[in-house]
Amino acid sequence: MIAVEAALQRHGAPIYARRHIIHNRIVVDRLRERGVRFVEEVDEVPPGAVVVYSAHGVAPSVRIESESRELTVVDATCPLVNKVHREVQSLVGRGYEVLLLGHQGHEEVDGVAGEAPDRVHVVWSPEEIRDVAVSDAAKVGWVSQTTLSVDEVFLRVNWIRQRFPALQDPPSDDICFATQNRQAAVRAIAPRCDVVLVVGSETSSNAQRLVEVALESGAAQAHLLESARNLRSAWLDDAGTVGVTSGASTPDYLVQELLAALAAQGWDDVEQVTVASENLTFSLPRELAANASPDAEALRRHSEPQTSP
Repeated sequence: MIAVEAALQRHGAPIYARRHIIHNRIVVDRLRERGVRFVEEVDEVPPGAVVVYSAHGVAPSVRIESESRELTVVDATCPLVNKVHREVQSLVGRGYEVLLLGHQGHEEVDGVAGEAPDRVHVVWSPEEIRDVAVSDAAKVGWVSQTTLSVDEVFLRVNWIRQRFPALQDPPSDDICFATQNRQAAVRAIAPRCDVVLVVGSETSSNAQRLVEVALESGAAQAHLLESARNLRSAWLDDAGTVGVTSGASTPDYLVQELLAALAAQGWDDVEQVTVASENLTFSLPRELAANASPDAEALRRHSEPQTSP
């Protein structure tokens, strides 16, 4: 989101964003009001215009088409997603086929698979893993979508290894640290909570997963809500403790608005539960960094505190 705002500051409206820059409808709507035009593919962008790639990344074919249309590209791909792209390039370059653990149709998965469509197989279900066909069982590697559950990924890696004992692991963990930390925090608070509220969009894979993790970890109820406007008082009936968390792409102000709405209903005793600190710094896309304002020189990921009002 900061990259889009910096692009607006530098180039002025309109600018174009391929797909939703992040999976959060409220953020997307606000950007649209400021002159960001969202498109599905770059062939909808006027030649020579500014286009922003979303955090989910793009396939090489998208970059080639952008160049052919002489677009000014602002690449806001998450560095962790870029790492998965490089892992696929490395595996394929060494003669491997790649099993990409992820959900068919997810933007990130489409982009990663596009690195080598004839060598990358998207799998997730037990049936897909059982039936996937490769040319050489001794030359198979795996990578994963960054927004998945660590536990579910490694369950599937074990299934894959039963079929392909020589399975090549990626050099490092692909799961987004923000996703991992939020899941760990939900696991910590859910056993103490009657209700867990997850602030996030229905289009966000990691936000939906937090609801599932809360229920799996002992919460009696768990609900996904886009903002405080979606809070239902009935959810809180007979509850003694309420947990609040958010998806990795949820702006902090939406969490604060929910806490304020809860406080207005008497839920004003707040305990912060932190399981990890996030101090990693991501630079702005190089297309913007040279002329960025001091406040936008870096994109910082900080942990959203998990709270139990």
